[in-house]
Amino acid sequence: MSTLEFRRMTEGALWILLAGIIASGFGSRLKTPALPIQPEREPAMSKGLSGCSFGGRFYSLEDTWHPDLGEPFGVMHCVMCYCEPQRSRRGKVFGKVSCRNIKQNCPEPSCEEPVLLPGHCCKTCPKGDSIRKEVESLFEFFSEKDDDLHKSYNDRSYISSEDTSSRDGSSTDFVSLLTGSMDSWLPSSSGVARARLTLTRTSLTFSITFQRMNRPSIVSFLDSDGNTAFEFRVLRTESDMICGVWKNLPKSYISQLESESLRISLTNTESSKSEEIQGRIIRHRALFAETFSAILTSEEVHSGMGGIAMMTLSDTENNLHFILILQGLVPHGSSSTKVPLKVKLFYRQHLLREIRANISTHDSDVAEVLSDLNSRELFWLSRGQLQIAVETEGKNPQHISGFISGKRSCDTLQSVLSSGSALSPSASGGVGSAVFFLHGNGSLDFQLRLSGLGSPVTGLTLEMKPRRRSKRSVLYDLTQHYIPENSQYGGFGGSGRAEGSCGRMEARHIHMLLQNELFINVATTEQVEGELRGQIQTLPYSGLDAPLYELPVPLAGRFVSPPVRTGAAGHAWVSVDQRCHLHYEIVVNGLSKTEDASVSAHLHGLAEIGEMDESSTNHKRLLTGFYGQQAQGVLKDLSLELLRHLDEGTAYIQVSTKMNPRGEIRGRIHVPNHCESGSHGAVVEETEFDELVFVRDPTNIHKDLTHDHKESIPVHKDAPSCSFEGEDHPHGSQWTPRYNQCFSCTCQKKTVICDPVVCPLLSCPHTTQPEDQCCPVCLGCYFEGDQKMHAPGTTWHPFVPPFGFIKCAVCTCKGSTGEVHCEKLTCPPLSCSRPIRRSPSDCCKVCPPETPLSMEDDEEMMQADGTRLCKFGKHYYQNSEHWHPSVPLLGEMKCITCWCDHGVTKCQRKQCPLLSCSKPIRREGICCPECIEDFMEKEELAKIAEKKKSWRH
Repeated sequence: MSTLEFRRMTEGALWILLAGIIASGFGSRLKTPALPIQPEREPAMSKGLSGCSFGGRFYSLEDTWHPDLGEPFGVMHCVMCYCEPQRSRRGKVFGKVSCRNIKQNCPEPSCEEPVLLPGHCCKTCPKGDSIRKEVESLFEFFSEKDDDLHKSYNDRSYISSEDTSSRDGSSTDFVSLLTGSMDSWLPSSSGVARARLTLTRTSLTFSITFQRMNRPSIVSFLDSDGNTAFEFRVLRTESDMICGVWKNLPKSYISQLESESLRISLTNTESSKSEEIQGRIIRHRALFAETFSAILTSEEVHSGMGGIAMMTLSDTENNLHFILILQGLVPHGSSSTKVPLKVKLFYRQHLLREIRANISTHDSDVAEVLSDLNSRELFWLSRGQLQIAVETEGKNPQHISGFISGKRSCDTLQSVLSSGSALSPSASGGVGSAVFFLHGNGSLDFQLRLSGLGSPVTGLTLEMKPRRRSKRSVLYDLTQHYIPENSQYGGFGGSGRAEGSCGRMEARHIHMLLQNELFINVATTEQVEGELRGQIQTLPYSGLDAPLYELPVPLAGRFVSPPVRTGAAGHAWVSVDQRCHLHYEIVVNGLSKTEDASVSAHLHGLAEIGEMDESSTNHKRLLTGFYGQQAQGVLKDLSLELLRHLDEGTAYIQVSTKMNPRGEIRGRIHVPNHCESGSHGAVVEETEFDELVFVRDPTNIHKDLTHDHKESIPVHKDAPSCSFEGEDHPHGSQWTPRYNQCFSCTCQKKTVICDPVVCPLLSCPHTTQPEDQCCPVCLGCYFEGDQKMHAPGTTWHPFVPPFGFIKCAVCTCKGSTGEVHCEKLTCPPLSCSRPIRRSPSDCCKVCPPETPLSMEDDEEMMQADGTRLCKFGKHYYQNSEHWHPSVPLLGEMKCITCWCDHGVTKCQRKQCPLLSCSKPIRREGICCPECIEDFMEKEELAKIAEKKKSWRH
């Protein structure tokens, strides 16, 4: 590495940092470009990203990595860098790189002669010793995965937890192992079931799979006294999956659930002999990381034995971590003495692996790891052909086993494809909607619908997050399944469908799929890298069965009247039940947002339902306002006219935002129904809106209400009108409440719904909020760098702390729109061959002075009449002088030698001989790895020499 190359790399990193800081200040503001001061030969960062730039690569907030210093230094495995989120005075989030030496945190090996493996920082015990340490911390591994799963993998911003996280911290997962009752000498069933439950607010959803029993007819929840708290009637189907929801849990049952006092029971009363299995509901953090699972059953009849396995692959290695929850293997009433058992892995009755463990009556869980699965074992794992078995040792051995497959639940694998999520984001107004189903044999069925594309489709691929911005990571090409068709929404661009199966999913890809780490990409003739892109995400089951059987309705800006060019898209499931109540679930991606917090800080959308005839607004109904990506609920008082439009397919669902108050995305819905007399039950008996907050009259509560929420006030059921703030309002009336002039209230059949005033779209990026007005107004130009307002028409050099004024760019405030336009200055041509930049803040390079530079100058050193010196770090070296370079946090690099060659610094790592052994070791203080056999031989020779030396004395 020459000094000039080192300077160029440092200089390029500095310019990327400057551009990243300035771009982060503009990326979230409307129509404000990033400053065009990108360096030569360096990739430009995407607009609006929050993260860290290091060594020419971009990292998301909270990412960690080992820095790669390039040849000959390589990857610094003992240095861990972290992109630490920081917040500016105005609340802007940006990243700051911090690195630390992690060698001091290495655990003390338990063996006498630990070895240092290539690619590792810490010494480990050879062969099987390190596996035991990994097993002991397995529960911590699953706990850490809990945090990892909240990170987003949106490959446009690389992190946007507000948009892409499906969990908001208000959900808690539980699990239960159900077996035959142990209260009697003869259990009533041979069945085993596994229940996965999720508590969200006051709703408990559950997914149950069962084996070795007929389909249950009733799911019961039992309280701490054994009384039935809730019963769920199971539909008669051929499936081995039960999906259900227990709504409006009382606080007492929520407390019992959280204290693990509730039990769940499956009962089959329709067969000739009734049978029942039950189990205790427990909280388990391994559920967050689980991607593979198994139900373990016994071949014995009415044994009361069973188990479940929760498994996940390591993120970087082919290690299969698992936790076993077992029941009935320890004899009932026995002492707490440890019972030894074997955990075995089979393929078609052939034993592949075997692990020994112990359980007891009080601790029947087993945490283990199967390390270094080979390619065949991974292939069998993906096909559901691996069998895990548990056997006890002793006089009367017990045996249970089950096949491992991808995790199953009632959740829906789906993806909303939008142009705003493409690798090169745009605002085409198109949409893609996809649903997936993973089978136990590893095949992945998919159905995809595309609408409103700008040009014909040329590629449909399943991909990972790109390792580099310019290089996609394609896993499977699905283009052959795509069939173009004419759009039913007016023929906007390309439209079509794709339906098929991907039968060669690898185990690693199944793991990534269930971790929300895969993407679907659509390339077109005009956008060869992709016009639409969407992250495949798990949509948690909410009690609506439509996602299990039906395709969603696509929502796009192209379908709005008039069409809207937006980067957002969405899809929705809509159904009408026997009581003519409308159930809906909406998923959106990339909705426009505004930074104005005076009306709604995080409100992304208002979902509405209405008829396609734009001349009539009498039947337009507000569904809900929602935050994040999802909205769901039930509408119980639909008019007969709106139900008719639903039946005829002339109704729509529309999502509006502050940026597009008349609709940003829309989709036509067709829901056949037989509701000739309208919805049954005029009164909304229970609230099922996902985000609406029902409160008391504002005159009786705290006056300081935020602008972000909707307030809805239930009133007396015997009154035809609404009573609000001491006044009666008839059904259908609209008024402005006294408690807040920026809200508008309506009376809808005894229920008051208050919505925030939707403000008009402003074209300026910075606004002010007058005290006597509800909506903001434009005010000059605000520049994030110097955090000042600039008058229209003024120009200035941008100021970026801590670097000062950037003389390479000139910014201008564009009139009354408040838009800041920045341009890079054009540098004059130079006659010298090696121009230099005197200061990082200088815009243009200049020719160096002809006179030799002094020792104090930071430029390249040269003697007046002799050979040139070399500058490395803060030191200068004579020609032909050799030294070991020093790296921050690591100190002197003994294995790398640098020398000065007539003013050019050259470095080289010590050349190591090729080794014939498969697992070389690296000793501390020794540059080259060596075979353990040679190391042992050298040790023996050293000991013999030491003994001979002692004999002579």
